Amino acid sequence: MDHDTTGTEAPDTPAAEPADEDTAVVRTAVTVGPHVHTALVAGPHGGEKVLLLHGFPQFADSWTLQLTGLARGYRALAVDQRGYARGARPDRVADYGVDRLVGDTLAFAQALGRGPFHLVGHDWGGLVAWAFATEHPERLASLTVLSTPHPQSIAAALRSDPDQARRSAYVRHFRQPGGAAETDLLADGAAALRRAYGDFLPPDRIDSYAARFAEPGALTAALNWYRALPDALTVPAGRIRVPTLYLWGDQDGALGRTAAEGTGAWIDAPYRFEVLDGAGHWLPDAHADRVAPHLLNHLAAHPAR
Repeated sequence: MDHDTTGTEAPDTPAAEPADEDTAVVRTAVTVGPHVHTALVAGPHGGEKVLLLHGFPQFADSWTLQLTGLARGYRALAVDQRGYARGARPDRVADYGVDRLVGDTLAFAQALGRGPFHLVGHDWGGLVAWAFATEHPERLASLTVLSTPHPQSIAAALRSDPDQARRSAYVRHFRQPGGAAETDLLADGAAALRRAYGDFLPPDRIDSYAARFAEPGALTAALNWYRALPDALTVPAGRIRVPTLYLWGDQDGALGRTAAEGTGAWIDAPYRFEVLDGAGHWLPDAHADRVAPHLLNHLAAHPAR
C-alpha cells in the first residue's frame, strides 16, 4: 500500500460563522501517509466518535447538516476521501481499490482517537462502510448506511432483477478507460453532472460540486473508484456483526427495492431498516431532517463502550 493506516488531524479552523458555538462545524485536515484529506469536524473532543463517509458525486460537506445535529454530544468527522481531496489524488487506478479505501477509513478513525466509533456512509461511502464493517467489526460501536444496500444484496439483485440492472447501467460507462465519462459529465458547463443532482440540492451546492469536479484530475480520481473494482459494484463485504441501521428512499433512482429489502439477510446483529417514503438518493443533505432522528436514535441505542 502507498500509505500507512495512521491518521493525524490538523488544528480546527472555522468553516462558517456558527449560529450556536455548540454546533459549530469547522474545517480540519487528516494526514494519511503521503495524503492530506480536507475534512469537517464538529462536537466536543470527549464525545463518542462518529466518522461519516460521503459518496459520488459529493464531498464531505454533504454531511454538514448531520454534523450540526451530531455536535451536541458526539465528536463527528466527515472527510473528503481519496481522489476528492486535492492532497489525496494518486494517479494509478489501482490506488483506488476498496482495500485502500478501507485502510483510509481506519486511519480517519484513528485520527479521531482510540476506541470504538460509529461509522456512517452514503452511496460509495456506504459500500466502503459495508466492507469496513466486514473486516473490522471490533472497531465499531454501530454502522449506519444511507441509500446503499449491502454489496451482496446488490449483486443478487443485478442477477435476478432487470430493474436493478437497468438502474446500474451507468456503472459500465463510468468504468470505461479513456476519459469518455469525464467528457460526458463535464461538457457544457457540467450539464450532465448537474442533472444528476436534480432539484434536490441547492444551486450553490451544485455549483460548488461542479467547480471542484472540474479541477484537473478530480473527476477522473472519483471515477477511478469504479474502475478499480474487479467487476461492476463487486465489493468485498460479507456478514455484518455490528448493530446496523439502513435508510433507503423509495424514490432512489439508482438503488432499487429488491436490493434494499434483501440487505437484512446479511446482518447478524440488531438491525433496523427504515424506508423514507418519497425520498430520493441524496439522503444526507436533501432529507437531513428525516435522517437525523433515525441516526441519533441508533447511536444512542448502541453507545461506544
